[in-house]
Amino acid sequence: MHAGDDVDSLQKATRDFVAARPQLFGIAYRVLGSAVEAEDVLQEAWVRWQNADRTDIVEPAAFLATVTTRLAINTAQSARVRRESYVGPWLPEPVDTSLDPQVGAERAEAVELAVLFLLEKLNPVERAAYVLREAFDYPYRQVADILETSEANTRQLVSRARKRLAQERRERVSRTEHQRLLEAFLTAAQTGNLRALEDVLAADVVSYSDGGGVRGASRIPVIGRLHVSKYLAAFAPRFWPESDIRWVEANGCPAVLVQSGGNAVALLAVDVSAEGIDRIMWVMNPAKLSPYVASLDG
Repeated sequence: MHAGDDVDSLQKATRDFVAARPQLFGIAYRVLGSAVEAEDVLQEAWVRWQNADRTDIVEPAAFLATVTTRLAINTAQSARVRRESYVGPWLPEPVDTSLDPQVGAERAEAVELAVLFLLEKLNPVERAAYVLREAFDYPYRQVADILETSEANTRQLVSRARKRLAQERRERVSRTEHQRLLEAFLTAAQTGNLRALEDVLAADVVSYSDGGGVRGASRIPVIGRLHVSKYLAAFAPRFWPESDIRWVEANGCPAVLVQSGGNAVALLAVDVSAEGIDRIMWVMNPAKLSPYVASLDG
């Protein structure tokens, strides 16, 4: 092979990778719940793609999806161990979906923070099966090949994941209703209005604060309408007066970026059903907030 052929081959390899990249990121991000870890996986996939014998690869995108999924599963398995020692509740790392609502997928499925949070309870193989099928619409046969298992087992993995999510998550509301309740919640939280808070919260609401041990976030989830209302009312005078509010989009839903002295201190996101706000998620860990804020202003 001539040097020119090598250059052509590498240029084609680069084009194929760049074309597949949005989807590869979408897969890795959903399996891991972390944009930073997903980028690491893509870096490794790129190295493997460069070093692979590409002459017999008919479908680069399929090959790359397989490599990326397997790397993401391996990363997720080691991440599980790390997350067991994580200080306080772990929440997914938010991503700005205003430019790409699906984050590289066929459907905007399994991208909301609440769904990624619940998917964390599945094992990485179940999670990957669900993501490939539900977000990317891969045929069961192809998912089975990627996961190196049978088609029947793949159907079972996806079915188990669907059931688990259905058990833990009520029917969603429209985006308009989601926005309305988040606005009402924000006003009530800022003023510490207990009655108004109780009006928008579901009876079994849970508030999670992910500070990663860095910020003064609650290290245990706060559970139930009364407890959550009192908790929010108690910290309202300390938290809100110094804060600036910016409406943003995170993971396909309206969210609120809370800033103080020009620095981001929290991303507030909620999960909403007909019962009211079911989950309140405060992403306060600077390691998760910084990349998100950078992407907003980039």
